[in-house]
Amino acid sequence: MKSSGANKPRAGAVRRVSKGPQVGSGGQGRQALEGKKPTPKAEDRPYHPAGKRKAANDRFAAAGGKRPSSTGAPQRPAGLQRAQRPKQTEEFEVVTGRNSVLEALRAKIPVTALYIATRIEYDDRVKEVMQIATKRGLPILEVMRPELDRLAGFDSVHQGLALKVPPYEYAHPTDLLDKIVASGRVPLLVALDGVTDPRNLGAIIRSVAAFGGHGVIVPQRRSVGLTAAAWKTSAGAAARTPVAMASNLTQTLKAFKERGVFVLGLAGDGDTPLPELSWAKEPIVVVVGSEGKGLSRLVTETCDAVVSIPISSSTESLNAGIAASVTLYEISKQRAKKK
Repeated sequence: MKSSGANKPRAGAVRRVSKGPQVGSGGQGRQALEGKKPTPKAEDRPYHPAGKRKAANDRFAAAGGKRPSSTGAPQRPAGLQRAQRPKQTEEFEVVTGRNSVLEALRAKIPVTALYIATRIEYDDRVKEVMQIATKRGLPILEVMRPELDRLAGFDSVHQGLALKVPPYEYAHPTDLLDKIVASGRVPLLVALDGVTDPRNLGAIIRSVAAFGGHGVIVPQRRSVGLTAAAWKTSAGAAARTPVAMASNLTQTLKAFKERGVFVLGLAGDGDTPLPELSWAKEPIVVVVGSEGKGLSRLVTETCDAVVSIPISSSTESLNAGIAASVTLYEISKQRAKKK
């Protein structure tokens, strides 16, 4: 009977018997137990930056040259400073459009450069722009239209012309009022409360210039400033209509009231309809709120009167720029009748 192989030892399971004496573990780790040698200094290690610097200094000294500084930085001649890295974002505004550019140049506002598109179609405005820029000695840069699109913003219609101007210098509200009074005019100002759309600001500036107004007041916080978009929408009126900035609009309105200026607020639920306005001949500051939230509570409480513009019941509200235009037209019309 053949064996089934059940008791046959498995391959790999056979214990191997050492022929010599069994070696203990102490001899195997003898080098590890003795410890490593002392760590060399950084300058003695050729792969270390300090070692590379030392080797370079040694080579330089051996050649008879002057030993460089310990930092290893190359020495510059006296008076030569390291070039400063240019700022990532330079503060400037871009005025675009033929009317805006021409009015800005006529008003002699500070201009850094004039950009003109290649193969631009010349009309009377472009010719006058070139004449003024040449007379003032302004840099005139001819650029391709894609470059002008990038400079002006791809959503801006530049009409082939753009001006690079420094940030707008706002007037102080009190100084603006003093200047108007000193000129013998009856003040007519527009103050913005929470208006954040630059196109509304540009439209209001344009209306102020069209209806005999004397300036616009914007708050320092939560309001739009005179940006390139506002310049564009004003169609050049921003060059001749001063814009003042108030650190606190409520306090500014209170200061105006103490000097006899009538503060007139615009709201859809105003107490008095606009055609019944009886203070047109008085010094007035018209306060326009945002289209969504309207006038703030503190500003409403500061107003001497809050008027509304009669509109169709199917229309919920008017744009801030349109509401200011209608109000300024009504005031100018009543002032003309009382002269």
